[in-house]
Amino acid sequence: MRIAIVGQQDFGKAVLEAFLARGDEVAGVFCAPEKPGARPDTLKVVAQEKGVKVFQFASLKSDEAKTALRGLNAEIGIMAYVLQFAPQDFVNIPARGTIQYHPSLLPKYRGPSSINWPIARGDTKTGLTIFRPTDGLDEGPVILQKETHIGPDDTLGTVYFDRLFPMGVQAMLEAADLVVAGKHRELAQDESQATYEGWFRDSEARIHWAHHADAIYNVIRAANPAPGAWTTLNGVKLQIFDARKHPVRTFGAVKGKIGEVVEAGAASFQVTAQGGRIEVLRAKLGEGKKLAAAELLASGAIKAGQLLGT
Repeated sequence: MRIAIVGQQDFGKAVLEAFLARGDEVAGVFCAPEKPGARPDTLKVVAQEKGVKVFQFASLKSDEAKTALRGLNAEIGIMAYVLQFAPQDFVNIPARGTIQYHPSLLPKYRGPSSINWPIARGDTKTGLTIFRPTDGLDEGPVILQKETHIGPDDTLGTVYFDRLFPMGVQAMLEAADLVVAGKHRELAQDESQATYEGWFRDSEARIHWAHHADAIYNVIRAANPAPGAWTTLNGVKLQIFDARKHPVRTFGAVKGKIGEVVEAGAASFQVTAQGGRIEVLRAKLGEGKKLAAAELLASGAIKAGQLLGT
């Protein structure tokens, strides 16, 4: 089939490579312009290496973008991780229209941080959706969905890189085949089940030690590796990445105050929260690098008795 890809970064690159590997013709690639001083987008780099035309428009609403897409005579458009708004008079240009990837089970978790939020809320499953893009954000009819579990210790990184990323690449191939062959179905999203969440950024990733240990652990997992759950130590930002949760089962097992470093061993330190303790294995203090907790402990930066969140 002859396709046009609209995308960015590593997922867009992987989708491009997957279509090329099986012999499809990629007529052109659209990716957002890089910010001044930024490295070239990985999708752009690989497309150029493969001899694929690359287009970078500040807006896909522009007449130039539409003219460029028309000139490719693509059978289908493939939207693989797209942050630019693509209007209907752009996505409908390919003969079979356009399909888009979204890493949640739509209509739940519409929005830009749809992998973080299910983890932060303690959900036990998530998935991906291939759908028809409309002018509403993640609101178009569904073509294909795939589910995956969220384990109790899964992080943003494991859910995305181990499962939703490779599953998403294969789902794009599968959905494109169905659409081009005219064998697909389009199912309207159930608006009664729809949810929308915005960005999961620093403000959402802040740790509140008075919250239950379960909720804190979920936030840490949802923010690992980015943006990084955080607290403060003597007014300096302390980001927590790899961690474990330890429930407290008796009153006698409770140690210290909420937010206090109550244990500092050779390889980790533990902080008291409601209902349990958070054991920190990897963290970043201030402008330093991500370090194993053992290195922070050896440096004397973290000590038993310190109170976090101050």
